[in-house]
Amino acid sequence: MRTKHTLALLLTAVVALAGCGVTDTGPVRAGAPARGQVTVPAAELLRVYFLAPHGTWPVARPASPGAGPQAALNALLAGPTRPERARGLVTALPGGSRRVQARPSAGAVDLYLPWVVSELRRLAVNQLVCTAAAAPGIPGGRRPVDVVVRVHESGLAAGPWLVACDESGTAVPIDVPAQRKEGAAS
Repeated sequence: MRTKHTLALLLTAVVALAGCGVTDTGPVRAGAPARGQVTVPAAELLRVYFLAPHGTWPVARPASPGAGPQAALNALLAGPTRPERARGLVTALPGGSRRVQARPSAGAVDLYLPWVVSELRRLAVNQLVCTAAAAPGIPGGRRPVDVVVRVHESGLAAGPWLVACDESGTAVPIDVPAQRKEGAAS
């Protein structure tokens, strides 16, 4: 009896496995990958850069109509919201009531800092530059990585420091001679 019961179970398992309908066909072309769609236009969002355990991390926040780099910098200086802090996001910017001024121009943003860059942590500079570069309202329609950020340091008579925000959310100096060639060619 036991043998019949075992044989019945074995036969049921073989039939179930053989009849599942899956055959070995190899890769099958199925078309383009699925794509999502942004539900809010980029002009209606502020992208504010905070710090996560492995570097800068952009956070999208709603923007009021006509918002630009100043609104983005104000949001950055206000710090992460309670839910953002709960997700582990922080800021490297010094606390206090100091104001950063941002003025957009064609393909660029002028940042007027109340600090000297050497007083700031590198991560704080990344936050400032990338938030300014990704802000809405910069004339010229450039991608954030192509926006020139001119950093004016408090109390320094020297000209601004020209930087950009790279794909990883890091402030990188712009090669000034290459910039001059590009301006001459336009």
